Amino acid sequence: MSEVSFRQLGASGLNVSIVGVGCNNFGFRIDEDQTKAVVGAALDEGLNLFDTAAGYGASEERLGKALGSRRGEVVIATKWPSPFEASKHQPGSRHHIVEACEGSLRRLGTDYIDLYQMHQPDPLTPIDETLSALDDLVRSGKVRYIGSSNFAGWQIADTDWTSRTNGWTRMISAQNSYSLVDRRIENDVIPACQRFGVGMLPYFPLASGLLTGKYKRGEDGPEGSRLGKGSPMAARAGRFLNDRNFDKVEALEKVAAEAGVSLLHLAMGGLAAQPAVASVIAGATSPEQIKANVEAGTWAPPPDVLEAIDEATK
Repeated sequence: MSEVSFRQLGASGLNVSIVGVGCNNFGFRIDEDQTKAVVGAALDEGLNLFDTAAGYGASEERLGKALGSRRGEVVIATKWPSPFEASKHQPGSRHHIVEACEGSLRRLGTDYIDLYQMHQPDPLTPIDETLSALDDLVRSGKVRYIGSSNFAGWQIADTDWTSRTNGWTRMISAQNSYSLVDRRIENDVIPACQRFGVGMLPYFPLASGLLTGKYKRGEDGPEGSRLGKGSPMAARAGRFLNDRNFDKVEALEKVAAEAGVSLLHLAMGGLAAQPAVASVIAGATSPEQIKANVEAGTWAPPPDVLEAIDEATK
């Protein structure tokens, strides 16, 4: 078993495993028994970060049941609102935040959330109202820490300034799409994270499976895969399965071969080595995938390999 290390999440007292478990699959791709098997494997491997969301179907409920009496051993990160709610309401409003938090607590079967993240910005609600409501949740003990998801660099800066100015709880984390084939957030989000002491929690670190080697240029994705025919994401497959990305993947495959590791090792370990990254969140549908993610994420690439990664992808 690989030795899992831990990192401080932003400017906080929260330590998270360098590999985290993305729980989207718990709500959409696997059932309650399979969820228990995946969660059990993650705990056995020493992982402590489980990231879910109100919008992930039955994920929160299944995660809570799978953790059971071991809830105190882990960091539960969840998000509000669900995509449907975001399109119909003002998710950043005080009323909506309190209501959403109570719903997540109930589904998770817990009386506190370790990391409560705003799933996407709300352009209609003043950020002051949002941050004030989140500060109240922290002071009440229902939430320990707060973070953002899908915020731009300027929005991370704005929330930090607003919280500091008013003496409110600061956001300690940011969760954005980030992988070795999609490094756009390095232009503004990563510098903002470094400046304001915010830890990055990348999602889609494997580019929805593109960096596992299962997809080939000019071919349909394997049946049952995230981007394969019949998948809910099949309609968006072109976002990942395009010539530009395959050029990068093929270049990374050469880097991995020269380094004597798998493409998965390069994708996970290479991302974990980037500035501001606290934990790489990867989904899994089986205990075997958990073990593979841990082995890959705990591999530390030497400087020459990091340079080769940059050359292949930037």
